[in-house]
Amino acid sequence: MTWTCPHCARRFGRRNQSHECAPALTVEEYFSTGPAFERPIFEVVREHLESLGPVVVEPVQVGVFFKRSRMFAELRPRTRWVVLSFVVPGVVSSDRVTRRMAVSSNRTYHLTRLRSPSDVDEEVRSWLTEAYLSSPV
Repeated sequence: MTWTCPHCARRFGRRNQSHECAPALTVEEYFSTGPAFERPIFEVVREHLESLGPVVVEPVQVGVFFKRSRMFAELRPRTRWVVLSFVVPGVVSSDRVTRRMAVSSNRTYHLTRLRSPSDVDEEVRSWLTEAYLSSPV
């Protein structure tokens, strides 16, 4: 079940989901500013996720969210890299994961750094696939 905020028109997996109430941007609006290295990374991530099935791409001021009924991955730019965050059941063991946070008993939020599109390799694509497939429709 999804809920659409009556103020910003963004969709969420839970009714009255707390959020920064601001309308989403278009992809072109979002990438009109920011570091040049960000968009090529985004394009590789988006292409992989769209190959799995329907995905909502929601650019907001702080980054780009990827959703089904709820967010399962996001990209946030930093000075020298893009932080990829993704939510999967269990814990991913990899030196590439820079931070982990349990968000529930069966969901863990992971962060990793992407410096170029080539960083979105088979390992990262497997994480994104698991995040997509384990996210509610």
